[in-house]
Amino acid sequence: MNQGQSATVRFSVLEPWQDPRGGEIERIRLDNGILALEVLSLGGIIRSLWSPDREGNRANIVLATDSAAAYLAQTAHLGAVAGRYSNRIANSRINWQNHSYQLDNNFHGHCLHGGHEGFSRKLWHMGTLPDGLRLTLNSPNGDMGFPGNCQVQLDYRLAGNNLYVEFVAATDAPCPISLTQHSYFNLDGSADIRQQQVQLTADKVLLPDELGIPHGTMMVANSAFDLRRPVSLGERLQHPELAATKGYDHCYIVDNPQGTLQQVATVHSPLSGRQLTLHTNQPGVQFYTANFLGGTTGRRGSILQDHQGWCLEPQMLPDSPNQPLLPGNPWVLPGQTYHHISRYEFTTS
Repeated sequence: MNQGQSATVRFSVLEPWQDPRGGEIERIRLDNGILALEVLSLGGIIRSLWSPDREGNRANIVLATDSAAAYLAQTAHLGAVAGRYSNRIANSRINWQNHSYQLDNNFHGHCLHGGHEGFSRKLWHMGTLPDGLRLTLNSPNGDMGFPGNCQVQLDYRLAGNNLYVEFVAATDAPCPISLTQHSYFNLDGSADIRQQQVQLTADKVLLPDELGIPHGTMMVANSAFDLRRPVSLGERLQHPELAATKGYDHCYIVDNPQGTLQQVATVHSPLSGRQLTLHTNQPGVQFYTANFLGGTTGRRGSILQDHQGWCLEPQMLPDSPNQPLLPGNPWVLPGQTYHHISRYEFTTS
């Protein structure tokens, strides 16, 4: 079944979890017979994503944990929505004209993924669509230091072998917005990702300092960052150019000046035959190989390890509110609409 075909989506309301902060966390499963998804109202988290292997057997391909308390205790943003601004903002500060805003400092003096109480820890309202779920969130003026009241809408939709992730947001004061889905994928369920093969079409990558703040761009040619042809991750994770970050944790620049939905990355598992192809309208994609995941609690009390999954995070570029020469304008003004759409296509070979 291709992206133009659809199937009936069946919904199951699962037993809610108790939120240790008070109240309940909703859990809804949707299944179109090809893909299935479990979503939490906590953080818009994708807790499970089932897709078929080359034999047609479905299995979960995202990392997760088993309780609200475990999700709230971890800092890996497992499966969650990162925002109000994903990735890093240098010195936890932004400036608009004559106004300076001090953001929440949660990462060595910088603001990461929206702060300590970013969107990954908020309770979203969930409702159903004919082919998926619609989640909404109101982030008040001053939330983690960000200006303006921000209304966010997130749709998870299933269409054949595709998962669509679509964000729409608006604000009543100038504010940078960058939202992304932070699932950790493992296409074969193995203990690590070294056999999986990645291809990224981008020919430029941001150069980060030791804390991930960009200080320039570089062409990927003749470097460990060149993923324009499929590369087995095991061949690259120990490369000297990746030593500082213990693997990939870099934002690739997508050449997409019109902001249209286009293919940017493919990851393939020779073991299971599963393949994920990412299409997005965003100007950047953070590729992260779970270099600091070790020690995070996973399913059934297991302890997750470094390089047990990988993330492809479509987004605006890190620190671009402070670096206007970077591609893409992250500032959303009153009356404007932020729009991010990504399509995750699952095939087998």
